[in-house]
Amino acid sequence: MGSEQFPDVFTWVQNIPQITKWSSTSVSFRIFPSTSSFLSSHPSLDLLAQKNPNPKILTFSIVIRSTLPLYLWTSNQININPKSSNPFDEETIVSLMLNFIHDVLGYASNRTTSTIKIPKPSSCNDLKDIFNLVFLTLSFLVSVYETPTSLRDDCLSFLNDHLVTCRLRQPSISLMKLLGSNLEEQWMRSVNLAVTNWLVGLQATNGGSRRFASWPSFSYAVSTSGLWKVQLYCPLVAMEVERKSNPFVDSKLLFSLNFHQLEGVMQFNYKVAVREKWIDVVVKIDNIRYDVIRLVSERLMARKGAGEQEKHFPSRISLQLTPTLQTNIISVSVSKSSNNPGREFEVEKSIEGAFNPPNSIGLTIATREAARVSMTPWKFEQSVLGYTANLNWLLYDSSLGGREVFSSRPSKLSVMMNPRSWFKDRYARAYRSFTRRGGVIFAGDEYGECVVWKVGREALGKTMEWEIKGSIWLTYWPNTHKTFYHETRRLDFKEFLYLTIA
Repeated sequence: MGSEQFPDVFTWVQNIPQITKWSSTSVSFRIFPSTSSFLSSHPSLDLLAQKNPNPKILTFSIVIRSTLPLYLWTSNQININPKSSNPFDEETIVSLMLNFIHDVLGYASNRTTSTIKIPKPSSCNDLKDIFNLVFLTLSFLVSVYETPTSLRDDCLSFLNDHLVTCRLRQPSISLMKLLGSNLEEQWMRSVNLAVTNWLVGLQATNGGSRRFASWPSFSYAVSTSGLWKVQLYCPLVAMEVERKSNPFVDSKLLFSLNFHQLEGVMQFNYKVAVREKWIDVVVKIDNIRYDVIRLVSERLMARKGAGEQEKHFPSRISLQLTPTLQTNIISVSVSKSSNNPGREFEVEKSIEGAFNPPNSIGLTIATREAARVSMTPWKFEQSVLGYTANLNWLLYDSSLGGREVFSSRPSKLSVMMNPRSWFKDRYARAYRSFTRRGGVIFAGDEYGECVVWKVGREALGKTMEWEIKGSIWLTYWPNTHKTFYHETRRLDFKEFLYLTIA
C-alpha cells in the first residue's frame, strides 16, 4: 500500500463538528484516492454527511465525486442533537454501524429471514476498528456492484489492500463473535459473493491474467472451556487449482462451479489429566464439517448455471496439530487408522427361460450371479512426525478399483455410459459419501480415537500454544451434467490454539 493512509472513518465521524458551524449543507471524507498526489478533478470515492431539512436528522452517503456526483449508497436517517458540540456520541455511532452491518447482510442472495437480531456492542476497546472494518466492507460491496467501470478496479484494489491487512484481523474476529454463527455465515456469503463477482469480471476482461491472489481465505480459532474450534470460509474462485482437465468448460457449468464457497468447522474436545510423574493433554475429535454452499439464489443458479448440484465436493482433508514450544513435551501417541463403517449390499442377476415346442424335449435355461460389495469411501489415517499429530481423511472411488479421488480423473466410460457410477447423482442416492447439500461431517462417535501428548509436570500452571495447519481439497466430477471436465482445488490455512495446564 505504500504511502496510502488507512481510511479512519470512525475518527472522522466522531469529530464531525456541530451542524450550526458547517459552512455548507454537507461535509465529506475522502475514502479513495487517499493521497494528495491526485488532481482534484480526478474522480474519488467519498463518504458524505448531509443535512436534512429537519435539523435533527443527518444522512450519510457513499458518493463518486466527479463532474456530477454519483450516489452509490445512502444510510437510514440518523437522529442527532443539533445543539451538541459533539453530535456523534458512542450510541449514535453504534446506530450508524448497525446500519452498515444490516446493508452488508442484505447483499447475500440466500439471506436468512429469521428473527435473529444484531446486538448492540457494549463499550469495547476495539469499537473503532470494528466500525472501520464494517464501513470498508460495505464500501467494497457497493463498489463491486455500483461503481463505474473506469474507477472500479483501482477502487476495489485499494479497499482490498486495507481489508486483508493484519490491522483488521482481530476486529474481524470480534465482529464474528458479535454477530453469532447464523449472521456470521450470511456476512461471509455477502462478502464472498462480491469477491466472486469481482474476480469473474476480471477473468472475463483480462483472460484470467489478473489473479485474485491478495484475497485470502478467512479463518479464526477459539480456545475455551475444553473446546478448540476453527471456523473457515473461502470462495471457490480464490482457491488454488491443483489439477484440471482440458480448460474448455461450457459457460453454464463454469457459472455453477464459480458461485459457491467453502465453509468449514473443525471442533476438538481437550482435557488435561495430571498424573503422578507427567501430565496428559488429550485431544479428541468432536466435529469436522465442510460444506460447499451456493452463493447466488436458486433461481439464478437454475437460469445461468448447470444446476446447484454441479459443484465441487470435499475429497481430502489433512490436519496437523503441533505444540509450538516443545521443551516440556515427552511423547505423543495416536490411535490406529480406521475406515468409515462399511455398508454392505448384494447385487444379484438372474436369467430364466424355457423352450417347449410340441412333441419335443423341453429346454430350460437358468443362470444366477450374486456379488457382495462393501463400500468404504472415506478412509481415516493418523500418523506422527516429531511431536506433530497428522489427521487425514481421504475419499476413494469405491466403484473403480479404489482410487484416491483428489488425484484421479473420472472414467469417461462412467461419465457417459454408466448413470449408476459412484459419483453420479451423488447427493440424492441412499449410499452416498456426502450430506444432501453436498458436505461431509466426521463426528467423534466415528472418529473417537484421541491424540495424547505427555507433558512434563514443570508445565503445570502455564498456557501452552498449539498450531493447527490444514489443507482441504475440493474436486469436481460430473454429477448429472454431460461433460468430461474435472478439476481439483486446494486451500491451506493456519491458526493457533491455546490451553492452560491446570
